[in-house]
Amino acid sequence: MSETDHGRGSSFARLAARLASRVLAWRRDDSDRSVAQRSAGSAFLIRVASAGIAFVTQILLARWMGRFEFGIYVSVWAWVSVLGPIAPLGIAYSAQRFIPEYRMREDGDGLRGFVRGSRWLCLAFGTVVGGLVAAAVLVFSGRVPAEFVVPFLIAAVTLPVFTLSMAQDGIARSFDWIDLALIPVFIVQPILILAVMGGLHAAGGPLDAVAALAAACGAMWLVTLVQTVLMGRRLRRAVPSGPRRYEVGVWLKTALPIFLADSFFLLLFYVDILMLQAYVAPQDVAIYYAASKTLSLVHFVSFAVGAAVAHRFSAYHVAGERTKLEGFIADAVRWTFWPTLALGLVLVALAKPILMLFGPGFDAGTPLIWIIMIGLLARGSVGPAERLLNMTGQQPLCAAVYASALATNVVLCMILIPRLGIMGAAWATATAVVVESVLLFVVVKRRLGLHAFVWRPRRHA
Repeated sequence: MSETDHGRGSSFARLAARLASRVLAWRRDDSDRSVAQRSAGSAFLIRVASAGIAFVTQILLARWMGRFEFGIYVSVWAWVSVLGPIAPLGIAYSAQRFIPEYRMREDGDGLRGFVRGSRWLCLAFGTVVGGLVAAAVLVFSGRVPAEFVVPFLIAAVTLPVFTLSMAQDGIARSFDWIDLALIPVFIVQPILILAVMGGLHAAGGPLDAVAALAAACGAMWLVTLVQTVLMGRRLRRAVPSGPRRYEVGVWLKTALPIFLADSFFLLLFYVDILMLQAYVAPQDVAIYYAASKTLSLVHFVSFAVGAAVAHRFSAYHVAGERTKLEGFIADAVRWTFWPTLALGLVLVALAKPILMLFGPGFDAGTPLIWIIMIGLLARGSVGPAERLLNMTGQQPLCAAVYASALATNVVLCMILIPRLGIMGAAWATATAVVVESVLLFVVVKRRLGLHAFVWRPRRHA
């Protein structure tokens, strides 16, 4: 080896050693910023893996079931995805507000009461909503299309455990247990669904919406019960035993504005699919769902960052550390926007070949991806601004923002879907998300005096 080659090898070794040292130091750093970065990264990696598993599952289900049955399945599961998070009345999401406060005040009684009481409340609320859904389907069975009756009854059985999983997700994230919060529902559950449906396919069994929803319901119950056991073990180590104080009135008073904001957000996210069911056939709903599912990886960027930073917003706000809060929201916006842009460009470029994987006719949804991506870029440019509002006591304003965006979406859907079909739903949703993002930026700026936008004035750089 020449002296030049030897020198290059030594330089590379030194560079690798410095890089490894920095990575090790970052992993050992217990500062809020480093912990949040690791949490956001872990959440994103888990959701990326989940997106891959879920995406493969959706492709196989679409090919095995056909567009009609697949359309029924996604239509009913959309209702579960809306009613499940709404049913707890904001209690599940308020974990990231109350747990940091109880821990900061060293209020063990309140903390123990919340981690137990919030889960029981969410389970009870989910049971009530599930019962109402089942009753409505049975009472109005003559007006509900026959092929939807049994699927909706299965959805009703799923709702209680869905709400419990929402509560445990919020608790786990508040303790930075990202693996416990996300892996059971976002990794294990879709694998179980795929395994069951794959077994039915191999055995020549029924591959319809009823079978798929039954598999999803059973998987949800199983993984949530396992999550409950694992969470109990961690809580016994993290929270010393002692008396519990159940401040249900305080929880609900704080959670209800969050409930309104989250309800509007979820409806904004799903209203296009829900309203399409009134205007188009299940086959077209399936195409629209496949297009929106293709962009799921982009959604997960915002989810991952929000999951990691929301309770930090609450902690800084309670402690009055404005400088840290201002710097943290700037970081969170950057962590959201640039990955959103990069992933969005890749998915837009590969839209048609990806949709063709779902089966014949699904590539008709290619233009939908281009349209919906406009809204996702707008949302990414303001980062987790809605989490910032919720965690700093501005829940009513956040709810008002989402109510305005939802009203925009509903009105545009009613106008555009009858004229443009699924393209009208895409334009309505993209426009509503742009309106939402602009309003979030304005409210954060005027009420909190913070700059929640990816491009910052020079004096803030």
